[in-house]
Amino acid sequence: MTQYPEHIWHNGSLKAWRDATVHVMAHGLHYGSSVFEGIRCYETPSGPVIFRLGDHLKRLYLSAKVYDIGMPYPEDVLAAACRDVVKANGLRSAYLRPVAFRGLGGFGLSADCPTDVAVAAWEWGPYLGAGVLESGIDAMVSSWQRVAPNTIPSGAKAGGNYLSGQLIAREARRLGFGEGIAMASTGLISEGAGENLFIIVDGVINTPPVSAGILNGITRHTVITLAADLGYTVVERDLPRETLYFADEIFMCGTAAEITPLRSVDGKPVGAGKPGPITHAIQEAFFGLFRGKTDDRWGWLDPL
Repeated sequence: MTQYPEHIWHNGSLKAWRDATVHVMAHGLHYGSSVFEGIRCYETPSGPVIFRLGDHLKRLYLSAKVYDIGMPYPEDVLAAACRDVVKANGLRSAYLRPVAFRGLGGFGLSADCPTDVAVAAWEWGPYLGAGVLESGIDAMVSSWQRVAPNTIPSGAKAGGNYLSGQLIAREARRLGFGEGIAMASTGLISEGAGENLFIIVDGVINTPPVSAGILNGITRHTVITLAADLGYTVVERDLPRETLYFADEIFMCGTAAEITPLRSVDGKPVGAGKPGPITHAIQEAFFGLFRGKTDDRWGWLDPL
């Protein structure tokens, strides 16, 4: 049974989790007209920090702009709400979910509806399962493709986009894999169901470009920055499917997934069939931000 937190921030105030209700005819429920973020709060030797809070909220407001979802609160109010909901639930580390959606109003696709806003926080370990950060997962190439450019904007983090991710993830689980990998409409590599992808060949870290139907992830940007800081070459380029089978190492990344290695794709081992040295170095640099071993020279850690 899921243990829900005690408090949630909803439409301007903290309230009991059970009281944050939505009408069944809310526009967002029927049409996917919502935008959201996933944000991590980490416990560090200096106390809890929220990772890249400002960057996440900036993207939330840009996603709302794409879909003409009016935001009734400025960014600083939601930043305070993120901190308040973590504190109210007595959490030292947490996953945060700010979400804004069209609530109860008109019934047509283009109806004007009020915007409801909530921020939740709860304890959440590794997204793809216990132990996967150390041992890796087995992935598969999904039969489902990502949407084509100029159909649904993949750069906006909108609720409706994740119907695609659900198809990819549930297919993978049904077939006994830890996660699915989607091709873009071009037939070239896109991303995981809810994670960006990095493919290492001959010491070079490759990742699909934003034009490949991916979300331009904040953890993706973090990895690119840390990898360059460690002296690795990172190339954003179109990648054919067979690159997955040629790879020496592959890992996925995202706020929920963090840095998750792949040990096989479609039953074919990735490299030696276990996380490799470059993946390990990226993990060490990333988690070192929260262990006090990687200097935060980019201002990514926002004290609670």
